[in-house]
Amino acid sequence: MSPLLILGIFLIYTGVLFAVTWFTARKADNQAFFIGNKVSPWLVVAYGMIGASLSGVTFMSVPGWVKDTQFSYMVVVLGYLFGYFVIALVLLPLYYRLKLTSIYSYLDQRFGFWSYKTGAGFFIISRTLGASLRMFLVINVLQIFVFDAWNIPFWVNVFVFITLIILYTLKGGIRTIIWTDTLQTTFMLLAVVLSVIYISKDLDISLFKLVSTVKESSVSKMFITDWHHERFFLKQFFSGMFITIVMTGLDQEMMQKNLSCRNIKEAQKNMFTFSGILVLVNLLFLFLGALLLIYVQSKGVVVATSDEIFPTVAIRYLGPMAGLVFLIGLISAAFPSADGALTSLTTSVSIDFLGLDRREGITEKAKTRIRYVVHFSIALVFFISILIFSTLNDRAVIDKLFTIAGYTYGPLLGLYSFGLFTKRKVIDRVTPFIAIVSPLACYFLSRYSEVLFNGYKFGFELLLLNGLLTFIGLYIFSSKP
Repeated sequence: MSPLLILGIFLIYTGVLFAVTWFTARKADNQAFFIGNKVSPWLVVAYGMIGASLSGVTFMSVPGWVKDTQFSYMVVVLGYLFGYFVIALVLLPLYYRLKLTSIYSYLDQRFGFWSYKTGAGFFIISRTLGASLRMFLVINVLQIFVFDAWNIPFWVNVFVFITLIILYTLKGGIRTIIWTDTLQTTFMLLAVVLSVIYISKDLDISLFKLVSTVKESSVSKMFITDWHHERFFLKQFFSGMFITIVMTGLDQEMMQKNLSCRNIKEAQKNMFTFSGILVLVNLLFLFLGALLLIYVQSKGVVVATSDEIFPTVAIRYLGPMAGLVFLIGLISAAFPSADGALTSLTTSVSIDFLGLDRREGITEKAKTRIRYVVHFSIALVFFISILIFSTLNDRAVIDKLFTIAGYTYGPLLGLYSFGLFTKRKVIDRVTPFIAIVSPLACYFLSRYSEVLFNGYKFGFELLLLNGLLTFIGLYIFSSKP
């Protein structure tokens, strides 16, 4: 495929996206931006959240990750399912009962000012790093297959991508994203299904035979029983459960979409539907990853990193139509991770730090102007972060993403657990120090775990340890009510 054709596909898709934006963002006010005026259809939210949860990381990194981790990621996904049940039955009722716009307002009511700012601050750090990493993955592919051919610098590519995200989220916010995510989820899933079919045809093997081939291969191994291993199945399962609780249930971006539903019942139906579908979709991605490995081994394809397996095979070996399908799927996976992050971070900064929802004597027009400034500022932070990540591309992006989550979401897990499961009163001003010390302690333990714990190596369960240390710290500096 020529770089000009690839660019044309990108521009056409973006044009469709802006058409949807125009229809949904008309007459949108600040409440539409923050919570969609609480009229979002639950089924539309559930379907669109699939694309937002998967993103470009799942689209490219999970298939490539099969090479290093086989199907062990599926155990993490099964843990996700139980995590979503906790969100639907514990966290969503809490958020709806307190009528929250920002979920971190709960910390203010439960603990106080400093705990509130700590929770919101860690979300901002977590989401900024995570979203930047997701965006980098997709932008890097466009750079390799399009912009490098024209000697256009990487920073120009980043600037164009982020500018597009700003333009279609600036006015409508969550009300727009609910519908654009639906469009993007459809194209992404269609791309995966068609890619499987194209690989099957190119290898001249039926889909049924491919299923049995994958099942009998070494890459289909799902359960690792060595407890020393960083992917020991029990660690994977519980890590997946708590990763979901923190990266969805304690994440403003994901919960903002749920809070835009009409009521708690619809939000719960959304969560149950979404979680079931997500398990099947992740299994499909892993199956695609196994097929890609079979393909590169049979054809002698050489790739530099695991994240490049899918784009290399789709664009350079399977023909123009397969490349076209891949690019549409990739673009569809890219936008949900960027638009939701930009909107949720704008919401958190506006509500949690600027108190835009509590300011009296300020007009709606002035609030909108402040929100615009915040929106552009966060986009600038994304721009800088992506440029930094471009110098650190040394392993699978999804692995980096979960490692970051272990350090940044751990304090949130500890804060909410302590608030929900105890009635003790914390010394509020100490909370920021506890939330900083816990990740630092986890980093030390992770780095020297094999020496300290007889060969034990930490995996994603680092998140649980981080949350536990935060919980213990809060308990020490607390008193009975």
